[in-house]
Amino acid sequence: MTSTNQPPRKSGSIEHYDVVIIGAGVSGMYALHHFREMGLSVRVYDGASDIGGTWWYNRYPGARVDGPGSPFYCYTFSEKLMQEWDWAETQSEQSAVLAYLEHVADRFDLRRDIQFETWVEDARYDEAAQRWTVETSTGVSASAPFLICAVGALSTTNMPDIPGINDFAGECYHTGRWPHEPVSFEGKRVAVIGTGSSGIQSIPEIAREAAHVTVLQRTAQYSVPAGNRPITPEEMAEAREDFDAICAKMHANPGGFPFDNHTRMALDHTPEERNAHYEKLWQRGGFKFFLDGYNDIAVSEEANASLADFIRDKIREIVHDPETAEKLMPDYFVMTKRPILDDGYFETFNRDNVTLVDLREDPIERFTPTSVVTRSGEHPIDMLVLATGFDAISGSMLRLNPKGRGGMSLEERWQDRFHNYLGLTIAGFPNLFMIHGPGSPGVFYNMPLGAERQLNWIGDFMGHLEKHGMGAVEPTTDSEEAWGNEVSGIANATLFPRTDSWWTGANIPGKPRYFSAYLGGSLYYQRIADVAAKDYEGFAFEQAHRADDA
Repeated sequence: MTSTNQPPRKSGSIEHYDVVIIGAGVSGMYALHHFREMGLSVRVYDGASDIGGTWWYNRYPGARVDGPGSPFYCYTFSEKLMQEWDWAETQSEQSAVLAYLEHVADRFDLRRDIQFETWVEDARYDEAAQRWTVETSTGVSASAPFLICAVGALSTTNMPDIPGINDFAGECYHTGRWPHEPVSFEGKRVAVIGTGSSGIQSIPEIAREAAHVTVLQRTAQYSVPAGNRPITPEEMAEAREDFDAICAKMHANPGGFPFDNHTRMALDHTPEERNAHYEKLWQRGGFKFFLDGYNDIAVSEEANASLADFIRDKIREIVHDPETAEKLMPDYFVMTKRPILDDGYFETFNRDNVTLVDLREDPIERFTPTSVVTRSGEHPIDMLVLATGFDAISGSMLRLNPKGRGGMSLEERWQDRFHNYLGLTIAGFPNLFMIHGPGSPGVFYNMPLGAERQLNWIGDFMGHLEKHGMGAVEPTTDSEEAWGNEVSGIANATLFPRTDSWWTGANIPGKPRYFSAYLGGSLYYQRIADVAAKDYEGFAFEQAHRADDA
């Protein structure tokens, strides 16, 4: 689909709205729709050429939904959307998700209020006017009382700093910024750095076409079969028949999906019973491998080891070469890095045209114009694929780096910790709201549904401010501290903080190292509802300034 962008605005002009939204991905699209439905004037800015956010950029081979999949990775605000959109597969490919989002944009005429190919270069709060002003790459500025940062938890690419990498003269692509035109691997020697989700999805696809693939593994990963399959007409019909009940179940589920909760504990079963259960889940595949497992995997070392050992045994069973299999063995708690689904990842290492280099044993020393050199020797390559992930959760907010009261930048405010309240607001930054930011469930929850629920809460909060004549609101530092302690307290009751991961910021040098996501699942939405019910406890309010006061 070709995007029809709006007529260019005059450089140097300033436009006034009720709400400015940064980002036209899943969250920004719903924000635009929701605030327009409230009768507010809204403008969205996005650097891409069309809607989709992460799904617009991530076009690498094998890119798919790798959490619990279709037809429930979707919006729920419109039953008509569920009735009229047919999903083809349980783990939808990137193009299918983007097609769905394009349909939503068409269905609700969203593009008329979005300015594409426009980067927000500065965002500043004017205390006297109680408004945010954003300056864009096109020279147009916009002003609004409310600033919504729908900038994406996984949108700021992590580019590795390796000696000589800029000297490499061949093709080089980051999975998070993949070209829109086809990339051919035929007859080429390809090196892939990174074996997280995008690496594990893309490596099997690249290996089917390339002359040779050198996998430069930084960390071995646990991965389970995706079990992708077509969605039957009966399954789509079932999803549509009782939409309200399905939505209620999604709201009650810790991850935001319409699955029944269970109380199974691994340590209540014998090793034989556990392995039989794991085997059944492995054969079925999909994210329910984790969701239908045992509830103590994330909190008990012994329970965790039972699942970790099962997956390591599967790797030994699948990979023919014992030495390669051992290099592929993870040595940390399972599930404490992002769980990954694959389509033949471990089987790929049985191919003659694939070589695994364990960078812990054989680190990269440098790149040359035609090769990557590790401690053990030189590997000639024609193409480099950087599956090196993102500065996740906080990186896109820091890239924006808004300036709040007194001109304080977010970089200054977040030097030691990602201070926030409810994962939505930041002291010193009035009327600014984050979607899927630090302190929220974010990537641990069904992200379209999570965005809807957060934005509905924000919309209600805006209504509360107007009703009571308030012009600005921000959290107190005490409420931020209490929220940070609550987030950390929940995380520290699990094994998650004990593993280096992008969840803990370990992939970015100098980033504050702690677990910043809210692991309470659907409890989070009860918590923010309770705050609202108590007249937005934890916030400091400021009366609206009169025009002659400004």
